[in-house]
Amino acid sequence: MKTILHKASSRGHAQHGWLDSYHSFSFADYHHPDRMNFGALRVLNDDCVAPGNGFGTHPHSNMEIISIPLTGDLEHKDSMGNVAIIREGDVQALSAGTGIHHSEYNKNKDQEVRFLQIWISPKLKQAAPRYDQVSLRSIEKKNQFYQILSPNPADQGVWIHQDAWFHLGKFQNGTGDTYWLKQAGNGVYAFVLEGSIVLGGQVLDKRDGFGLWDADSFEMTAITDSKVLLMEVPMALWFY
Repeated sequence: MKTILHKASSRGHAQHGWLDSYHSFSFADYHHPDRMNFGALRVLNDDCVAPGNGFGTHPHSNMEIISIPLTGDLEHKDSMGNVAIIREGDVQALSAGTGIHHSEYNKNKDQEVRFLQIWISPKLKQAAPRYDQVSLRSIEKKNQFYQILSPNPADQGVWIHQDAWFHLGKFQNGTGDTYWLKQAGNGVYAFVLEGSIVLGGQVLDKRDGFGLWDADSFEMTAITDSKVLLMEVPMALWFY
């Protein structure tokens, strides 16, 4: 097993007044030559948007964009005509493909919205743009990981154009789970949303990131009540 540790304090940080953003990988004005990506995982931003503010209409192409709200309500509008509100307990996937314009705003005037913005490099370029959003409330499980994203439209959660699987888990102190990788050649980037855990023998605290690859499985145990996101992605990139 090979691993890489990104402590929360080592992330890039941008404070724009209306936006407070932490970058696990190089993004915008933050550039770190050793933190360009983890396989197909290109961007992992931990964003906090002030009440009534947000990202104005802007373009994307050939990228799979996943948004996971942590608190508050995020309003999405795009050039395909989609208008939606995503909240804690939802996950949204946007396949930019040949090109799309969209905006994201804090729906509320009296509270912040916190969410993860994740970019995955697709295996299929110039695909038709598409939008997907699901509620996770009915599939959430206690003290085990449950799937929220995959490459298969028929599977649980949203789907994207990449051999990637995302799992979430909420764990009570002392509980844990074993994760088995879905595809040879993939790695997993774990991101601790809350609490402290031991994963693959490494102690991780809130907002720490930990990548591992060249493994078939690994174990995770919660040291405190915890919430963890696992992002399994190909370590080698290819397109068709």
